[in-house]
Amino acid sequence: MKKLNPETLCVQAGWSPKKGEPRVLPIYQSTTFKYETSEQMARLFDLEDNGYFYTRLQNPTNDAVAAKIAALEGGVGAMLTSSGQAANFYAVFNICQAGDHFVSSSCIYGGTYNLFGVTMKKLGIEVTFVNPDASEEEIIAAFRPNTKCLFGETISNPTLEVLDIEKFARIAHSQGVPLIVDNTFPTPINCRPFEWGADIVTHSTTKYMDGHATSVGGAVVDSGNFPWEQYADKFPGLCQPDESYHGLTYTQAFGKMAYMTKATAQLMRDLGSIQSPQNAFLLNLGLETLHLRMPQHCKNAQAVAEYLSSNDKVAWVNYSGLPGDKYHALAEKYMPNGSCGVVTFGLKGGRDVAIKFMDSLKLAAIVTHVADARTCVLHPASHTHRQLTDEQLMAAGVRPDLIRFSVGIENAADIIADIEQALG
Repeated sequence: MKKLNPETLCVQAGWSPKKGEPRVLPIYQSTTFKYETSEQMARLFDLEDNGYFYTRLQNPTNDAVAAKIAALEGGVGAMLTSSGQAANFYAVFNICQAGDHFVSSSCIYGGTYNLFGVTMKKLGIEVTFVNPDASEEEIIAAFRPNTKCLFGETISNPTLEVLDIEKFARIAHSQGVPLIVDNTFPTPINCRPFEWGADIVTHSTTKYMDGHATSVGGAVVDSGNFPWEQYADKFPGLCQPDESYHGLTYTQAFGKMAYMTKATAQLMRDLGSIQSPQNAFLLNLGLETLHLRMPQHCKNAQAVAEYLSSNDKVAWVNYSGLPGDKYHALAEKYMPNGSCGVVTFGLKGGRDVAIKFMDSLKLAAIVTHVADARTCVLHPASHTHRQLTDEQLMAAGVRPDLIRFSVGIENAADIIADIEQALG
C-alpha cells in the first residue's frame, strides 16, 4: 500500500490486530510479562531479543501509541513518557551528561525554561538561552566545544513565537549537533519538523494529542537521521560501550534506532517516567480524532483573533494567522494549513482589566490547562508566572497584561459572544 496520509495514520497506525485479536487497542494493564525459560528472559535483559518484561521499560499499549506518533511525525521510533516535562528532559539528557552544555531558544514554556536553567544545572549540565530571532552568527556564538544539542519550540507557549526550523537546523548541523523541537502546539497535523531538518521531536501529549484534558503525558520521537557516529567523540553515550549492558554500543547494535533504544533501555530503566497504559489508551482515543479537531481549533482561533483585533478595548493581539502578525510569513511557510488554537492578547487598562475580563467569562473556563476541546483562559502574570515582577515578566517575554486564550472546538459565534459580554 502507498504511504498513508496523516488522517489515516491517526485512525489506523500503531495497532494492527491479527485474526481473532481485539479491533480496538487493548489496555495491557500488567506490570510484568511471562516467559517459558530463564534464557528467554535473559536475552531480553541483554537487549538481544525484542519483547516485554516490565512496564517501566516497555508496554504493548504504550508501544502501539508511540508507533502511531512516530508514524505521524515521520520518525523511526518513539517513546511515551509520563509528561511533556519528562519528554523534554529525556530528549536532552539522553545525549548530555555532567560537564556538557546545550543551547536553547529563550522563547519556550516556562516549565521547560526552569527545567533547563535551574534543575539541569544542578545535574552539571549548563544551558545558554538565545533569542530565536537573532542572526545565525549570534546564535552560533553561544555554542561551545562541549555543546550537545540545540532546542526550540515550533510555537512557543505562551508567547506564540514561530520557530524558523530550517535556520535552527542549519545552525545545529553546522556545529555537529542535533536539533530538538517541541512540536506540542501545531502537532504533526499542522507541522512535521523532520521535513525541515529537525532531528528529534518532543510533545506534551497532554495537550491537543489527548485533546480532552484527561491524561498527562509526553512523547519523544527520533527521525533516525542524525549521524551520531560521525561525531562519536561528542556522543560517547551512544557511540561508546555501555557497561550496564555488557559493553554494548548503541549505534553499532541498533543503527537508526540507537537514540530511542538508549532512551528506553537506560533512561527509562533508571528514571522510570513511564506513561501508564490507561493514559496511553486514552491518548490513542484522542489521536484518532486529532486530524478532525486541529482544523476546527485553527478555524475558531482565526475568527477569535480577527474579532479581538477589531475591538477597540483590545490593546494588542498575537496570532500568526493574522496577516499583520510578526510571525505570519514563518507560519505560512511551516504551517500553511493553520498553526494552533491558542491566541494571546492584552486589554487596554492592563492587569486589573484583564483579571476582571477573565472573571466575567461564562463559557471559557479559567484553568491551568491549554489546548483541549474546551475553550479556556489563563493570565500568566497572575497564575503560572505569579512570582515574577513586571520587569522579570518582560525579560521572560511574558507581558504583564498577556491573556492566553485557548480556543476550543465549540461554535465560534458562541465563543466570541462570551468574549464580547465579558468585555462589557
